[in-house]
Amino acid sequence: MKKKAPKSKSDDKNLIAENAVYNNIRLVLVTARQKVQTAVNFAMVEAYWEIGKQIEQAVGNRAEYGKNLLQFISEKLSLEFGKGFTVRNLQAMRQFYHTFPNTHTLCAELSWSHYRLLMKIDNLERCNFYLNECAG
Repeated sequence: MKKKAPKSKSDDKNLIAENAVYNNIRLVLVTARQKVQTAVNFAMVEAYWEIGKQIEQAVGNRAEYGKNLLQFISEKLSLEFGKGFTVRNLQAMRQFYHTFPNTHTLCAELSWSHYRLLMKIDNLERCNFYLNECAG
């Protein structure tokens, strides 16, 4: 059996340098993935807000029309985009628009799940407090 030559100091230095390069490249990829995830997440939050706005504008105070419209939209969107567009979720998107009527107040750091929880808070001051806490 052949014996391996002992490691030299230059081998150790090369390994340290290679690991440093690897770790730097890994950090670039991890950071990029986090940015992509945040951007996609915020794009969906904005889309849900816009859906809520369009439903509100179409329905207004016409409750019976609203029931039929939501069912129609739910069926069509579910066929094309898959699950996630139940009548209940569409109602949540409409409530989202009501709760946060100004799109510029939406926070990129928060997910749809965060906003669903925040919408359950009936006190606007408390809701804004928790929104800022989550985003901070």
